[in-house]
Amino acid sequence: MGISEERVVAVIMVGGPTKGTRFRPLSLNVPKPLFPLAGQPMVHHPILACRRIPNLVQIYLIGFYEEREFTLYVSAISNELRIPVRYLREDKPHGSAGGLYSFRDYIMEDDPSHIVLLNCDVCSSFPLPDMLEAHKRYGGLGTVLVIKVSAESANQFGELVADPVTNELLHYTEKPETFVSDRINCGVYIFTPDIFTAIERVFTLRKDTANLRRMNSFEALQSATKTLPADYVRLDQDILSPLAGKKKLYTYETLDFWEQIKTPGISLRCSALYLAQYHYISPQLLATGNGSKSATIIGDVYIHPSAKVHPSAKIGPNVSISANARIGAGVRLISCIILDDVEIKEHAVVMHAIVGWKSSIGRWSRVQAGGDYNARLGITILGEAVAVEDEVVVVNSIVLPNKTLTISVQEEIIL
Repeated sequence: MGISEERVVAVIMVGGPTKGTRFRPLSLNVPKPLFPLAGQPMVHHPILACRRIPNLVQIYLIGFYEEREFTLYVSAISNELRIPVRYLREDKPHGSAGGLYSFRDYIMEDDPSHIVLLNCDVCSSFPLPDMLEAHKRYGGLGTVLVIKVSAESANQFGELVADPVTNELLHYTEKPETFVSDRINCGVYIFTPDIFTAIERVFTLRKDTANLRRMNSFEALQSATKTLPADYVRLDQDILSPLAGKKKLYTYETLDFWEQIKTPGISLRCSALYLAQYHYISPQLLATGNGSKSATIIGDVYIHPSAKVHPSAKIGPNVSISANARIGAGVRLISCIILDDVEIKEHAVVMHAIVGWKSSIGRWSRVQAGGDYNARLGITILGEAVAVEDEVVVVNSIVLPNKTLTISVQEEIIL
């Protein structure tokens, strides 16, 4: 296959409803991958990054959400990017490698020379074109995006050791109990189609082991709780670890930003990272605040064209305002995500918070938090249709949908 004939297919793993539990109450309303960061659905950012790959022919989203939840988005994004985006629904979780393998016939339809695989809940600048060039130079089965993190936080992720000269992946271990390395797996990969052969070997080995166990029913009972289903294959433990040190896998290190989007607090931080990235890739999405009829804009701010913002409001930094929101006179917004159809009345303050769909915040009220994105109550979250009445203060709290707050609260989870 010549260079001009090379084709690339991208696959984004979006998970399913059971995976979004730490994202509640926000994931009660939309699938986590469609929650907006910097005004765009979470999955939109890796999709746009894939769009920058030369010779990209197709993008697949693989998950076990109901298809109807993605229909509108997939149709809109396919039209916007003029590249086919398709959602493929797993019947059940098969693991990151098993899910890829179960749709191998679709993925190989376009006879791709390379397959880009990403996890949706990753926030990154996704340096995919440069990573693809490196992958071709290495000539291996796969290339893993890696980043250097603090030694204290490394054990939350897959730690790896690579050759400093060749970048070959020498050793890989998932969430080790003892420190191995400050380089971690970013959940972004480029593979040749040979990845399917590697996954198939794991399936074969599992089946052979299962058949052996059936011969000894007592042993089968003993091991039943320890073994994974035969059709469940994890990319990290089952593929990366065994292939490390065999000149099959290589690493590409990013010096740019990277986060795993586990919680609403981290999503607010990621929204800020994407807003900052707009300066380079989509400056037209940032509000400017130019003109006498515009609100005062500080730092990076996204305002949906349908939102109405009073000229006396002061917005930013790190603020994202979604469709049909109404921001009143004298309102101050700092480091927050304001979702669709929210009303914020005169002189209210919102800081380090996410305000859910159709919620309202009364005059002179404050919805705020300390801004520790990693803490359980580090940001304040209002679920859908929460009403905060006039002159009420909500601090470091989570409020589930359809509640009305008539008195001030602090450090509370309101069910």
